[in-house]
Amino acid sequence: MRVAIVHDYLNQYGGAERVLEALHELYPAAPVYTSLYDPATMPEAYLSWDIRTSFMQRLPGWRRHFRRYFLLYPAAFESFDLSEYDLILSSSSAYAKGVIPHPGAVHVCYCHTPMRFAWRTRDYMEREGISRLQGALLPFALSYVRLWDVVASNRVDAFVANSQVVARRISRYYRRDAEVVPPPVDLPPYRPQPEGDFYLAGGRLIPYKRIELVVEAFTRLRLPLKIFGDGRDRRRLEQLAGPTIEFLGWVDEQTRIDLFARCRGFIFPGEEDFGITPVEAMAAGRPVIAYAAGGALETVIDGVTGRFFHTPTAAALAAAVAVAHGDRYDPLRIRRHAENFGRAVFLERMRAVIDETLAAAREPRMLRVR
Repeated sequence: MRVAIVHDYLNQYGGAERVLEALHELYPAAPVYTSLYDPATMPEAYLSWDIRTSFMQRLPGWRRHFRRYFLLYPAAFESFDLSEYDLILSSSSAYAKGVIPHPGAVHVCYCHTPMRFAWRTRDYMEREGISRLQGALLPFALSYVRLWDVVASNRVDAFVANSQVVARRISRYYRRDAEVVPPPVDLPPYRPQPEGDFYLAGGRLIPYKRIELVVEAFTRLRLPLKIFGDGRDRRRLEQLAGPTIEFLGWVDEQTRIDLFARCRGFIFPGEEDFGITPVEAMAAGRPVIAYAAGGALETVIDGVTGRFFHTPTAAALAAAVAVAHGDRYDPLRIRRHAENFGRAVFLERMRAVIDETLAAAREPRMLRVR
């Protein structure tokens, strides 16, 4: 069976690229089609892949201005000739699902979310720091993008969503059902360590992550908090922070794993489609205090692997921390729960979805022969 993998763009590394790596593990000989590829920003292992880019790779200044070219992405993905492939696997939060397979091919799309800037424009503008002027011009172009996005969704035989939240969006915007398969989380070996006296938060320090709620809550509580990561919101957060809060900046992977293992608990104040860092904390046997929304509702078990707070305020978070401060958790039970989101589980579930979709595609042809 001839297989092609399609991904939106390869110029920044995050959760979507971890999914891509797992899909590539399923079919290591499959070429990866993408709009843009910047080897300097991607893992070195990608250099050994068969990566095929679109005409956008030749556009001037694309490394800096790739977002401004957003009206060209539909044409870029439709320009790929995929006529020789029997199975298309797309990893898409925007355009990759819009490729045009040949009529006999099967297309399975792993959807990280329907196109955020088209369908949840206000949320996207906050997330990316879009100016008011740019935001005022967006609606005119987005009417076209939304129409194209709905048409493109009809080229997909089966949708896979990374969470129930995303599955509901797929149903809302595309009128399609989706199988939910959480993204793969790389779980390091479980090595219990003595619990430290500090709580932990972190990731990209940008406004929509709501790290300011954590800073304000722990400044009030006067409890030790370490924050890892960097971003455009760091200076503002440092100005809000009291003396018990320490900003670590960017840390390497081993340091991050060690912080998860030694913290008293991980604080997750934002609303994410899935959210990998809470699972990483639970993989170290540590509880998570999370805002009760988005993917956290599907990964954290209230009272077993952590606690929820139900309003996005520093006061609600502080109250949850105060209650959790006296909780007793079973680290091994937390770790076993995290293993439900491991890479091996993801690969097994994706194989099952792909096999079922291929079998369903063959069935009508068998009936016609009879």
